Amino acid sequence: MAGHSHWAGIKHKKGKADKQRSKIFSKLSKEITVAAKLGDKDPAMNPRLRSAVQAARSANMPKDNIERAIDKSSAASGANFENLRYEGFGPNKIAVIVETLTDNKNRTASNVRTIFQKSGGSLGTQGSASHNFKQLGIIKIDKNEISEDKIFELALEAGAEECISHQEFHEVQCVSNEIYNVKKNLENKIANFISTEIEWVPINSVDIQNDEKESVIEFLENLEDDDDVQNVFSNVNLGNI
Repeated sequence: MAGHSHWAGIKHKKGKADKQRSKIFSKLSKEITVAAKLGDKDPAMNPRLRSAVQAARSANMPKDNIERAIDKSSAASGANFENLRYEGFGPNKIAVIVETLTDNKNRTASNVRTIFQKSGGSLGTQGSASHNFKQLGIIKIDKNEISEDKIFELALEAGAEECISHQEFHEVQCVSNEIYNVKKNLENKIANFISTEIEWVPINSVDIQNDEKESVIEFLENLEDDDDVQNVFSNVNLGNI
């Protein structure tokens, strides 16, 4: 989801905290509603919904908000959302993939194109940037849930391809179309997950100069701030900012 930064290390300014929290909840709610609308209303029977609810809990979304988002999926007048992907190149020619969930694709396309153009970048056709990435299933688990040795063992048994332990979480990687099978196997031993997502992971990261980072960060933040944007992926290496 949009709340999980895919250009790691960026810390939002304090003044943005409440605004960011509201936007994160809005994006998570939209995903919950769509997941419930497309499948079973019971998270136990709907892997996509279960993952969306777990992500919402990890972001400390109130239980009432989660339940309202699920109930909203039953509304006859509810909007029909589409998953649309945009690809292009931002400042310094960084490759970017933008995933959206929208009920108005003309509005979304116009907004995303404008953000690219204002940054000096350009929106391309599908495939123009994605060849710089590989698509993987990414399951994140808090390090307090399980030890590094144990998660590595469980991940391999569950059918994952890789398990990487970061400072605050374990990251289980698998083939994208196996993500829910791997997750189901892990659920036998693990109760809480941070997120379960299919992500675009850069094949090679691109370094940029320090004086160029501000414009790149502003561009990525502008994309994240759009209400229709769910995920932003880039091949830029911004280091520990």
